[in-house]
Amino acid sequence: MSQRIVEAEQAKKRRTAKNKLTAHRGMATWGEKLVPLGDFRRVVQEHGQTLSAEHRRGAVRDFLHPTGDPTPVEGPYSRVAVFGGVYNNSHGLSALIEDATRRGAEAIYCLGDLGGFGPNPEKVWPLLEEGGVRSIQGNYEESLATGREDCNCGYADPRDNYFAEISYRYTAQHCSDAFKRWMGTLPRRRRLRVGDRELLLVHGSPRRINEFLFQSATPVPFLEVLLDQEGCDGLLCTHTGLHWHRRLPSGRDVVNVGVIGRPANDGRTEVWYSILSEAGDDIEVELVPLAYDHEALAREMRAEELPREFVETILTGWWTTCLEILPANERAASRF
Repeated sequence: MSQRIVEAEQAKKRRTAKNKLTAHRGMATWGEKLVPLGDFRRVVQEHGQTLSAEHRRGAVRDFLHPTGDPTPVEGPYSRVAVFGGVYNNSHGLSALIEDATRRGAEAIYCLGDLGGFGPNPEKVWPLLEEGGVRSIQGNYEESLATGREDCNCGYADPRDNYFAEISYRYTAQHCSDAFKRWMGTLPRRRRLRVGDRELLLVHGSPRRINEFLFQSATPVPFLEVLLDQEGCDGLLCTHTGLHWHRRLPSGRDVVNVGVIGRPANDGRTEVWYSILSEAGDDIEVELVPLAYDHEALAREMRAEELPREFVETILTGWWTTCLEILPANERAASRF
């Protein structure tokens, strides 16, 4: 291939990436949708309310007031493993328990979403119990335990919801009633102490079980306010399927701990979880890539006649579904 052709291809890729990054400009977030910014401003002007200075100060004071969460604090521990999104991947779960134990984790926590995407959900339950994994409810557990018709995943795009419906319907049909009842007994949040740090464990966010906290779209001031409201030294969450860690200016930590049910849309077949360790009066956060028998999982998915798009993700490390929810930066890093 000539140098001119190579340069043309590279320029095309740069233009495509830029278009992905700027596609949201001139739009505003309205619930789960993007709408033209002019329309959003017009509705706010027509239906919004103007507060006096005194009422504004009171609203801010009430918003920042700690919630007084009564959740008991577990621990203290010197090292714990935390993960989310099993997505029926019993192969990944088995590998995680072995790997976390080998790394010296004193406790293992799962932040929910045991089902969806993968095959044979009943294989997950005994592994959790035998491994002593301490779980909370994600949107999947909440939906399955209450008999909802959908996973309450928080998607807005029709294609995302099409594949989410397939995942949820399959999991609901292949979960026993006993497993679903057990899911309903799980708490929606936990607190634990690692060294001197008190950490809050949730699925999506402290505000909403299906809120997406993406790295590029979650501002530092917003995270500082969340931690102030919850009275904690760190926040651990999942739901997005993409792992990240941020040390805030206050010295506190926010960690999206990753998921073990499918790769992180990075072209690698490994999945990700987190190790948090005591480090003096601080904590150390390690984002851990986990290799497992992904080919065995793919064979099992084919045998269960799950969508070939799901199988392709497991074998290539690239997402083929649930892409539309991604913010511009995360979407620009995708293959599709």
